[in-house]
Amino acid sequence: MYQFNEYQASEHRYDDEKILYKRCGASGLRLPKVSLGLWHNFGSKDNYDNMKALIFTAFDHGITHFDLANNYGPVYGAAEENFGRIYEQDLKPYRNELIISTKAGYDMWPGPYGNWGSRKYLISSLDESLKRMHLEYVDIFYHHRMDPETPLEETMLALDQIVRSGKALYAGISNYNGERAREAQRIAKELHLPLIINQNRYSIFDRTIEENGLKACAKEDGMGVICFSPLAQGELSEKYLHGIPADSRVARDGRFLHKEDVIQPEKLKAIQALKDLAGERGQTLPQMALAWVLRDPEITSVLIGASKPEQIVENLGVVGHTEFSEEELQRIDAIYQSIAGLLDGHRHV
Repeated sequence: MYQFNEYQASEHRYDDEKILYKRCGASGLRLPKVSLGLWHNFGSKDNYDNMKALIFTAFDHGITHFDLANNYGPVYGAAEENFGRIYEQDLKPYRNELIISTKAGYDMWPGPYGNWGSRKYLISSLDESLKRMHLEYVDIFYHHRMDPETPLEETMLALDQIVRSGKALYAGISNYNGERAREAQRIAKELHLPLIINQNRYSIFDRTIEENGLKACAKEDGMGVICFSPLAQGELSEKYLHGIPADSRVARDGRFLHKEDVIQPEKLKAIQALKDLAGERGQTLPQMALAWVLRDPEITSVLIGASKPEQIVENLGVVGHTEFSEEELQRIDAIYQSIAGLLDGHRHV
């Protein structure tokens, strides 16, 4: 494994620049079509050498965007701390080539000021995130979820102050629906705030952003969309077709995906049908699932999680093969519709 300050980025990391990057909405920022999320596998109990291998593999293959949040772990803050160590030891010389994003909006510390979308919470949280990551600024700072009580103007003004202070270059929102995103963008335009991106869950198995107006809003307002859980928490990774692997997320942590959801016969049949179609396309099921998300011009990037470096390389194989025939799209939609009732009961917003 790499030792302190031994890492040197591959000279070939931008060989596929013409196909790997896409402009984020109407902004001047280009993001890699595949970005690395640190939601899982970067916590306090995870292997530090493996974290370095994941990040270095990603960057060596042109993935410049690393996505975090204040409470990614466990424990809260652990992913930012671990990323900060790697950045300080090895990535600092490449700061100008990196897009680093973080968020605040979910529970972070005790008391009434460590949650939701108040000015107090957002500004305080980013200050702590910057310390953990050894950064002077992040490239994108997100409000992580809609707040039913804090006025949206307060949240947007906090993001505006953060950008004007230089602690973030761009602002984003996450887990907003179309109506709320449209209102946020209206306020942002009045403030001249570069609110350039919305991060939401999207996959073959979860079409919420199509139904709640978010995708339409992004297209109309020039906002990029970056999608997390494009493999539906691993259900579209093929790993559950023959049981629950001992090292899988379901076996280790059932907070977001439950065993009884995964092993339903109807769902397994649908996953197998999707795998068969992927094979006809010369792709693995994960590659096809990522390609399906990226096929849409409104989508800027997909966030992948990885536990092994080779998963990152495999997923990158999708960027030049995101075209679908009308017949293929119809087959995918038919498979989705066959289990839509099951999926509706297990969506995580």
